[in-house]
Amino acid sequence: METIVERPGALDVHKAQVTACVRTPKPGGGREAHFAEFATTVAGLLTLRDWLAAHGVTQVTMEATGVYWKPVWAILEDDFELLLVNARHVKQVPGRKTDMSDAAWLCQLAEAGLLRASFVPPKPIRTLRNLTRYRKTQIQERAREANRLHKALEDTGIKLDCVASDILGVSGRAMLDALVSGTTDPGVLADLARGRLRAKLPALREALQGRFDRMHALWIGSILAHIDFLDEQISGLTEMIAEQIVPFEKAVELLCTIPGVQRRTAECIIAEIGVDMSIFASAKELASWAGLCPGNDQSAGKRRSGKTRKGSKWLDWALEEAALAATRSKDTYLAAQYQRLRPRRGHKKALGAVKHSIIVACWHMLSTGEIYNDLGGDYFQRRDPDKTTKRLVAQLERLGHTVTLQEAKAA
Repeated sequence: METIVERPGALDVHKAQVTACVRTPKPGGGREAHFAEFATTVAGLLTLRDWLAAHGVTQVTMEATGVYWKPVWAILEDDFELLLVNARHVKQVPGRKTDMSDAAWLCQLAEAGLLRASFVPPKPIRTLRNLTRYRKTQIQERAREANRLHKALEDTGIKLDCVASDILGVSGRAMLDALVSGTTDPGVLADLARGRLRAKLPALREALQGRFDRMHALWIGSILAHIDFLDEQISGLTEMIAEQIVPFEKAVELLCTIPGVQRRTAECIIAEIGVDMSIFASAKELASWAGLCPGNDQSAGKRRSGKTRKGSKWLDWALEEAALAATRSKDTYLAAQYQRLRPRRGHKKALGAVKHSIIVACWHMLSTGEIYNDLGGDYFQRRDPDKTTKRLVAQLERLGHTVTLQEAKAA
């Protein structure tokens, strides 16, 4: 294989150790490999950095092995050109599986320039990504606790959720706290209702009759305490994210102009894709990286599968929330696109098309700095008026009408 990188380095990263291989020119011609093993402690990784520098390494390649590559990347990123590669792309030759052979094979591929680097955002975006992902897990955990609360109330026979739309609102929470503290009189509990819920006092008194005992008080009290703790955690993470997002505030404001994209969603999108769109050659490449376009599997003139690849689940969750909100917006292109595709493609694929449109818009907006320019809810009618006319005429004729078209006079 042709030598593209003169002095490549490759790392086989594990939890406790790193096996390193460096290929350098021999004095008399040819190539030679150097191997060494290092601990993954900070001291061991600093020794690894000095060893690579002593061999004149310019490019270091490692596999994306769980989260074990992250401390290695943090130590080396300021001194070397780093490549993080997908383990599926560099699978070792069967029957030759050792740490040394893995590192040697990875180094040979890097030397020949046959590896494609995965996207690793810069340090500020990685910090933001850690915070937004952890906040998402806490929000999901809070939703699970709320579901547990509903199940616990079913066990008591109390049907508060059949009357109050939000049992964790001001009124619902006051009633639950009173139940936990020992108050079980339905009349007293119902009188804690506030606002419009007071119009349902008779239904509340009936719904609050149940079998609430000491066991239920301990059980539901623990759930409520956990929900309070999670609310505090989410609030603290949101404040920290607000501090970290300050350098990217303009990008957040741009993305918030897309229908369905709120601030929290915009923060998650920026944390996943960054703000430098030069990393992705085009909007299509970004959509492909995100797993939001059909797969490409063709052989012998036949297309075998169009299944989409797996992208970032965190980005997919953020885009799905935005897409669902966009489908409920009024007189927008995204809502019209969903309504156009859903009858013949189904909800899931129509929603996927909306997510694709949003990520494409994100690439263009972050590349140019322009705000979102909505095409309007009537875009598909305006795009091809003759086709729309024929479709509507055909519908009327199928209903038994005779249609005669006449051009309207210009105003």
